[in-house]
This record gives sequence, C-alpha cells and structure tokens, in this order.
Amino acid sequence: MDLFVADRLRLVEALTPQLSSEDRRAMDDAWDAAVRVNPTLFDGPVAGCTGLEHDARDGLVLTWVRATYRFYVLRRVPGASVRLPALFVAVAQPADDGRLLVGRMASWTTAPGRWQLPGGSVEPPPDGEPLDLAALSRHAARELAEETGVDIPADDLTPWQVTRGANGSVGVLFQAPPRPAPWLHERFAALTSAEHALGRVPELDRLALVRSHADLTGLDGPRVAYLEPVLRRHGRFRPTGRTGGPATDRGRPQSRPGGE
Repeated sequence: MDLFVADRLRLVEALTPQLSSEDRRAMDDAWDAAVRVNPTLFDGPVAGCTGLEHDARDGLVLTWVRATYRFYVLRRVPGASVRLPALFVAVAQPADDGRLLVGRMASWTTAPGRWQLPGGSVEPPPDGEPLDLAALSRHAARELAEETGVDIPADDLTPWQVTRGANGSVGVLFQAPPRPAPWLHERFAALTSAEHALGRVPELDRLALVRSHADLTGLDGPRVAYLEPVLRRHGRFRPTGRTGGPATDRGRPQSRPGGE
C-alpha cells in the first residue's frame, strides 16, 4: 500500500480503454453472473484510474477515465487485457478525542462485513466540467452524509492522503473537522432509523471509533488494505479543527461495485 500527500494532486482525463470483442463478451458475461448473485448491483457511470505518477511541477498527477461499474469485473476475468483500477474518495472523520470513525459494510453490499472509512467510488462529472480536488471533496462530503448522517460543507474537508493499493486502485482521502463522539453516534442512529422507516437498509450496519491501527484487532470482519497504514499515519499527525454542526439524513438504494 502506497501513501502520498494529497494537497498537490492534479487530475487529468484520458480516453476510456478500448476493449476487444473477446474482452467485451467476457466482461458482459461476468457482470451478468455478478448481478444474478447480487441483484442490487448498479451499472452506472464511474471514474476509473489508469495512472498515478509524480510530476516535478504538479506534485502528483492522477489519470482517470469514464467507464461504468461493469468494467471493474474484468479484474476477475483470467486473461483479460484490460483491468481498470477503481478511483474512490473517503473521509477521515475524527472525534474530538482523536479517534477516527470507521464503518462496517452491510450484508447487501459488494463487500459485506468490511471495515473502512466512510466513502465510495467516484462518479465522473458532466461533460465540460472538471474532475478536480474540489469536485472530489463534494463527492466525499456526500458519501459521508449518506453513510453516517454527518453532513458538513465540502469546503470544510481538507485533502489529506492519496492511497494506492496492490491492484492499482487509488483513493483520495479527506480530513473532516472533529466532532463530539456522542454526536457522531447520534447522527448515525438517526440516519439508520430514517432509512429503516422508509424500508431501506443502510449501507453501513455499524460504526466504531478507533484511535490507532492497534484498535483494529478488536473489530470483527475484514478491513480495507489502506486502513492500517492510514491509522498509523493518523496516530503521528492528528487532525485538528472545530466541532459542532448540524446534519441531515440521506440514503443510497443501490450497490455500486468498485473495490478499494
């Protein structure tokens, strides 16, 4: 797992990878099989990552492409010539005592039982609009609100780290201002109640606050690969900010495969 500083990140759009007829058929067959297993899968637009490089002038350059979620199943197709890594955002939401908020994915999602920071795959902007750090921060703020009930302005999020996993998937992580721990749990409880009242199951079924990577041993279930190194760094450089703020309740009805 690679970690980079996120404050000098530039995003550049490239052309969507061209698939051979064989790869296209294999992708469609694999996607159809995945949908039969999990009918909530949603083949909507997604921004995939095709490169992450250091640049002497810009610091860090991320190359992204427009695709749909079915492109990600090619990573599980033996012999496929195209394997599109995911691009996702996540939020490091600290409590006012320095612990970070982590959530466990619900059983209906593509990664049931997995612990991670609140976040999700990135959707491409409309044609003519840029995908930049400001757009990513808006997406991260929306994910935080939809998954935890913690609703804060995107401008209050600070670029923090960029992660790159063994499969090439890249995550852009933001820091949120600290909030009181009881308030964070109250917002999640309110979101959960509102979703259940509407007949929906929230994307996260449990929240926990962890202070360091050592606390991960107390969590039952798998966790994303970036979580331990991110917590190690968090333990050395604790985020600071103001507390308080209102929240609203929102939800998401479909599962979007990606894979951090």
